[in-house]
Amino acid sequence: MDNELRHKIFSILQNEPEINQRELSVRLGISLGKTNYCLQALIEKGWVKARNFKNNRNKLAYSYLLTPSGVEEKARLTVRFLRRKIDEYQELKKVIEDLQAEVDLLGLQEENVSLVE
Repeated sequence: MDNELRHKIFSILQNEPEINQRELSVRLGISLGKTNYCLQALIEKGWVKARNFKNNRNKLAYSYLLTPSGVEEKARLTVRFLRRKIDEYQELKKVIEDLQAEVDLLGLQEENVSLVE
């Protein structure tokens, strides 16, 4: 499981601990089997705790809670994720500047080219 997927799972579980695995898999865009695998891995690491509760349909369901070490891991992932996104932003900003310089050099009019402000 990559860091981005782990971060998404932590974020969803932190905000919606009673989400079921089927809904979690839809939100993550991954299969139900992979969702189950990921949750089991996080539980084995001690970052998530599954707790039984009775839902309104008289069936047992689970609540997925981040443990204190899970909250710490989510914080570390958030910092890494933010750094990576800032790096990607800087690279994209440079590409845009280079393309803008090329458009200016070619003397193209703004009305002929959709520019990002």
